Amino acid sequence: MQLQFVGCGDAFGSGGRQNTCFHVTGDTVNFLIDCGATSLPALKRLGIARNDIDLILITHFHGDHFAGLPFFLLDAQFSRRTRPLVIAGPEGIETRLAQVMEALFEHSSKTQQKFDLSVAALRPEENRSFGPVRVTPYPVVHGASGGPFLGLRVEAEGRVIAYSADTEWTETLAPLARDADLFVAEAYTYDKPVKNHLSLATLEAHLAEIRPKRLVLTHMSDDMLGRLDTLRHTAAHDGMTVNL
Repeated sequence: MQLQFVGCGDAFGSGGRQNTCFHVTGDTVNFLIDCGATSLPALKRLGIARNDIDLILITHFHGDHFAGLPFFLLDAQFSRRTRPLVIAGPEGIETRLAQVMEALFEHSSKTQQKFDLSVAALRPEENRSFGPVRVTPYPVVHGASGGPFLGLRVEAEGRVIAYSADTEWTETLAPLARDADLFVAEAYTYDKPVKNHLSLATLEAHLAEIRPKRLVLTHMSDDMLGRLDTLRHTAAHDGMTVNL
């Protein structure tokens, strides 16, 4: 199984990076984690077959994690997709998806797709299975609008991928990522406190209790990108692949 960083940037495209979108593939799985506004061109640039993707997991409704869905769905429609697709995210996702579809492409939310589209709500700390993918969402802290906010613990093919999503430090991150084969964690700043976001210094203070087998940093601001050569941890870049 492998995870490819289709996009690992922040909301402002720091460093010219694409919005958040991770592509996970294996013998039995093919899914995305988040689908930010720039995801479709980034997927195409990497030569990823969008119509083979079975599942899209969404952590929250900010545009750099969610706003790629209208483009993805319209591309699926015009490319004559027939494979079923499941989109799963925080409670309210069905309403929010219709709203963003209408905001970007009027009447598109009412178009009858040529493929079976299912939209499912994820509830905090409630396990859900989508075929061979098992998802446990945890509540995280990322402000008042654009939520509910979830971090994800995803199990598939005997491996565990944990993703903090966008959040300040919260105690739920420990069970979310404990002993994960891969922990993809926000490190928005190096040590500067920024409300609703996680700094590397804060993350490092808790790594001993989390004990991830592998850590990759994502969603970095210019503050972090200017320090890449000095970091002790692996930092994501667009297109990077991690084998699990």
